[in-house]
Amino acid sequence: MNSTSEAKSANKKFNFINKAELQHEAIVRPSLSFWKDAMNRLVKNKVAMLGLSIIVLTIVMAIVGPWLTPYSYNQTNLSNINAPVSSTHWFGTDTLGRDLWARIWMGARVSLAVGIIGAIIPSLLGMVIGGISGYFGGKTDMIIMRITDIGMCVPQLIYVILIMIYFGSGPLPIILAFALTGWMGAARNIRGLVLQLKEREFVLASRALGASSWRLIFKHLIPNTLSILIVSMTMAIPSAIFYEAYLSFIGIGIKPPMSSWGQLVNSGISVFQIYPSQLFIPAALISLIMLSFNLFGDGLRDAFDPKLRN
Repeated sequence: MNSTSEAKSANKKFNFINKAELQHEAIVRPSLSFWKDAMNRLVKNKVAMLGLSIIVLTIVMAIVGPWLTPYSYNQTNLSNINAPVSSTHWFGTDTLGRDLWARIWMGARVSLAVGIIGAIIPSLLGMVIGGISGYFGGKTDMIIMRITDIGMCVPQLIYVILIMIYFGSGPLPIILAFALTGWMGAARNIRGLVLQLKEREFVLASRALGASSWRLIFKHLIPNTLSILIVSMTMAIPSAIFYEAYLSFIGIGIKPPMSSWGQLVNSGISVFQIYPSQLFIPAALISLIMLSFNLFGDGLRDAFDPKLRN
């Protein structure tokens, strides 16, 4: 009996020591910030990393691709029109004898620049406008939101087409059209988040310490909406790329001799039945880059979701 009781007491003592050690480990374990934890989960998302790898590879090829061939993207050769894929012309030539490899990667520069810049600028504008609307509220909020509601009654593509008709074709008019019309959705999202955040304790404490309204907006409120803004910005990039391709396809976007993926699709559709590669290659690249941005955006959304935080 004595040996049994001694064994039980020793076992209890051992369990108590193990629990104490576990509690000590839990206390000394380094804590992860929100951003670091989100990045760790993003890196573990293989699908999102695949999308990011394709995006990075496409950007690298857009930078170095035109320099890998001795032909210029606007150099014509009427003696070698519609040449097939070969060791000389890796993607063949078009109806004017221009090297399609050089034109596709030069077009990637235009399409990616329009897509990325055309998504970042309206997102930043929407962030500022939505932050001001949500924080000040009252008449300011009512005026801004009513303007936004009226503007969102008409599809964005119609605004973009009208602006393109007025300002002309080219990358800068397309980016300007996106900047003037794409901020409304971001403004509504940021405004809703600011309405929730402005009554939080850290905002009330900063206000009690004498922080100005603009400092509260740009120092405390807007930085706390960056995770949502980054996700929406990532999702807006493929839409901007598609809009550019669509505008170039219908003839009011990028025009020759300048190249873009949409303009190449427009050129390839006329010879599709005879030379299908001139259509399939730029169309496949548009589809691939849009899919990659969507996969990466989904991964960012999951990484920034507080319900999935470890």
